[in-house]
Amino acid sequence: MTVMAVMKSEISKSRFKARALEFFREIEATGTPVIITDHGKPALEVRRIRDRTPLETLKGSVIRYEEATRPVADDEWENARWW
Repeated sequence: MTVMAVMKSEISKSRFKARALEFFREIEATGTPVIITDHGKPALEVRRIRDRTPLETLKGSVIRYEEATRPVADDEWENARWW
């Protein structure tokens, strides 16, 4: 396995494509995310997944919640299904 001495935080799509497995291994080993650029502009971020519970993942994702105690009508309940 080749370990890169210095991991750049940004890399072009073409360079990433050519050495993707090497970058994946380095990201897994160090936890350092990599920004992939498209024509010099940030397009994607590749980073290691942290072991988090679903609640930890959702923490802070609700920006505003209005009428939290308002009852939900039957027709609204069906529209709220996510599965």
